[in-house]
Amino acid sequence: MPSRTLRFWPLLLLLAACARTPRPSASAANKFTDATLRQIGTAQDERNTSALLPFLTSANPTYRREAALAFASVQEKLASPYLLPLLRDADPSVRRAAAYAIGQTGDSTAVDSLRVRVLKEPDGLVRRYVHEALGRCVTRTSLPELWRVETLNDTARMAALAWGLARASMRGISSPEGIRRTVLLLNSDKPLPDPGRLAAALALARTRGLDDDLARLAGATLLRVAAKDKYYAVRSAAATALGKAALSTKGAPEALARLATKDADYRVRVAALRALPFSTETYADSRAAVFSALGDGREPVALTAAEWLLAHGKGETGPALSARADRIKPWRVRATLQAAAVKMASPASRPTLTERLQSRYASAPTVYEKGYLLQALGEDPQSFNFILKETFAPGQSPVVAGYGLNTLVALRRNSAFPAERQADFAAAMRQALGTGDVALLSTASEALADAKLYAQAQPADLQALRQAQAKLQLPRDIEAWQGLQAALDKLEKAPKPTPAPIGTAQQHPIDWSVVQSVPAGQQVRLRTSQGDILLELLVNEAPGAVASFVTLVRSKFYDNLYFHRVVPNFVAQGGDPRGDGSGSAPYTLRSEFGDLRYQEGSVGLASSGKDTESCQFFITHAPTPHLDGRYPIFARVVGGMDVVHKLEIGDQILSMELVNLQ
Repeated sequence: MPSRTLRFWPLLLLLAACARTPRPSASAANKFTDATLRQIGTAQDERNTSALLPFLTSANPTYRREAALAFASVQEKLASPYLLPLLRDADPSVRRAAAYAIGQTGDSTAVDSLRVRVLKEPDGLVRRYVHEALGRCVTRTSLPELWRVETLNDTARMAALAWGLARASMRGISSPEGIRRTVLLLNSDKPLPDPGRLAAALALARTRGLDDDLARLAGATLLRVAAKDKYYAVRSAAATALGKAALSTKGAPEALARLATKDADYRVRVAALRALPFSTETYADSRAAVFSALGDGREPVALTAAEWLLAHGKGETGPALSARADRIKPWRVRATLQAAAVKMASPASRPTLTERLQSRYASAPTVYEKGYLLQALGEDPQSFNFILKETFAPGQSPVVAGYGLNTLVALRRNSAFPAERQADFAAAMRQALGTGDVALLSTASEALADAKLYAQAQPADLQALRQAQAKLQLPRDIEAWQGLQAALDKLEKAPKPTPAPIGTAQQHPIDWSVVQSVPAGQQVRLRTSQGDILLELLVNEAPGAVASFVTLVRSKFYDNLYFHRVVPNFVAQGGDPRGDGSGSAPYTLRSEFGDLRYQEGSVGLASSGKDTESCQFFITHAPTPHLDGRYPIFARVVGGMDVVHKLEIGDQILSMELVNLQ
């Protein structure tokens, strides 16, 4: 999950799109010229449910709809009794908003009402929303309510059911019968449209703990869909699901190996590589595909192959892997393969490899490559002293220090970590607490509270936590304060969590003057070291996020920052002033969960939990429905999506500017 954690355009079309003056979307104008909608938006932002409730019964359907959508952000289960009557509203847009809001609450008591509405709802789009809400609210016991109505031979109802099953599966709720029903949808004589097939494939991909049932009921279907479906996102999801059933599905390992090296879309190749089985019986075929993928021209594919070797490689020769890594140009692929080399090296050859990595670390041109090289060295417990020294080196970059401390924690988890160094590790965590750096505080406090690392807290550890907490400034450092307090509560076996001090909320109210200055369809040109990306802001759906973003853009806040996190076939994330994923603006925002879905090129705000969004943003590489309603979407890519797919860790945001739409 993003946390503070393709469609390729023909060249001439891309150049033409960049040359002409961008125009706003054909959608409605900025709706917040309406003072009542600003009132509803303020009540949503303040989580003032009592102020929102009267609008649910307004004579104006627009206000009923907007109030229902406001509750989708508030996510208050107590509002369900007031939202449920709107499922029978005369206006379909109100019914749709009410269903979305109820689904956002996850209220299991709403299941009966939602099931009845699925049976009676005449509008196909609204029915899909109701079915999705049902999927978000069902329990393991009530899961069968999803398929009480006959859906076969009605593609709209089939697609609605597929989304209901997908939403339940994303919550970890599935069953053999649910798998069977999903397979029927994928095998129907009347094929589902792309979104419906994607939902069905995702329902299988997100299934947990039912691998044998998945193989028995869906194996043959997954083989067909992964190989032949026309939509890359469906093939990708099917490959992920097939990986869960690979050991029990005849032909699955071979099919995944083919997808990993032959599929036309790099995102499918990435998904297939991640899904490759690594049992003794299948290792040779998987290994051949992985080594082939190391030479893939798309960096995300080669990186995923290196990550597979690091996680699952066995019987490899450390020096041979290191020599292979030396021939690879992309630094992240090279560093990951070097980590695998150190991990699998013999005791005799490992010192030579780590010495070479230390030398490469000294000459690495960026802090991100240095961080990855520290991680590679972390595969050797004997590198503890070197990593410790670099982590706390005077004037060290927060990026390198963060990588270093996380590597020390990973080292401690290594079964080969020397018992005689455990006291040194504890001292390193206390040293991290003494720095006052928010990222190091978070990592160290989590480590000290981990029972797998410490059987029992020592007085010196508790003292270090308290001293670090006392030095924090509230409300600025409230998240760090809460992390330290959570560690103290756990170590001291507190009966319940200690609340944050009163008055430490630091949310930033919506600046309506800025919101009203942003026309619907306003675009932002994001210039990166890989090329330009054009964003369209969604002011009507996320006014607070857009107002904050526009203010930051106007102040040149983002200029010369970096993309610090890139996960292939998922997201590229940037906008952190620290560059390490733990930085923010001087304030946080309350979450705005508009009725939007994560597609390829959606732009969301990163967070560390509800109502903690700030300045960091991410752009999705592909549809990611499991993020829907959990991370606010405030913009979308309307140009330069090919650039998004090229972004890597360390690529720079050269500048951002609002585009004149006149």
